[in-house]
Amino acid sequence: MTTFIDITALAHMTSAKAEQATYGENEHARKGFFTDTTLCIGCKACEVACKEWNQLPSDGYEFTGQSYDNTGELNGYTWRHVAFVEQFERPPEAQDSSAGMNRWLMESDVCKHCTHAGCLDACPTGAIIRTEFGTVVIQDDVCNGCGYCVVACPFGVIGEKWQEGEGKGTMGKCTLCYDRAKIGEEPACAKACPTHSIQYGDVDELRERAAARLDQVRERFDGAQLYLNTENDGVGGGGSMWLLLDKPETYGLPPDPVVPTKHLPQMWKKAGIAMLMLAGAVTVAAGVRK
Repeated sequence: MTTFIDITALAHMTSAKAEQATYGENEHARKGFFTDTTLCIGCKACEVACKEWNQLPSDGYEFTGQSYDNTGELNGYTWRHVAFVEQFERPPEAQDSSAGMNRWLMESDVCKHCTHAGCLDACPTGAIIRTEFGTVVIQDDVCNGCGYCVVACPFGVIGEKWQEGEGKGTMGKCTLCYDRAKIGEEPACAKACPTHSIQYGDVDELRERAAARLDQVRERFDGAQLYLNTENDGVGGGGSMWLLLDKPETYGLPPDPVVPTKHLPQMWKKAGIAMLMLAGAVTVAAGVRK
């Protein structure tokens, strides 16, 4: 007996809502971050708190040359990264290098905990899971370090963590402090943020808060916009969202991120049709030879 699978149904397998529902009575409201970059002062308290709580090694104290940045990017050991963007409008005739400085833009970057998570789709071992809080977590004891999740993430969030003495590495990224969430505590980064730039809570409530804040900020900054706050983007919206004062690419964020597996069901469907056509052609050819 042949069993046929509706490939198009696979498009819903990485939905945060559907995956959370599998926890039954243990399901919680989806949790996430809203980062208001207008309040960020670049203190890096979030970076330090993240590393201390998750016992991650230091990035060292050498500046990258890109403003006051010593972490550079998100990776397996750096789950929070504060970007410093210096915007200058220096007149050609100005002699002083500081003349014409307009503003600093600072933004604390982190895993987006996407509604449709490409890393979760691509993981062959089941190491990456959706928790009862709607967050995306990597299980170190299941991860084989293959790196499929790295290329499946449109944000470049995931990196390798080398396991000393074990001869292999696993992948690492923000867990949205899953261990703290289970006991009702907010993530270490949000707890440490002195200006409340990083805000933690229910995703639905954070989206409403972000929209209201945007209305306030737009009175002073025309370029203000929200990032990953809608379910209509290429990743179905993020569990992490931002209020930005400029275009996403100014902060090193992709302007139109799309989960690589978004069109996978249609691709498999077309591949199946092509195989059937090929099989039909072979059958016809065999019949002609007879």
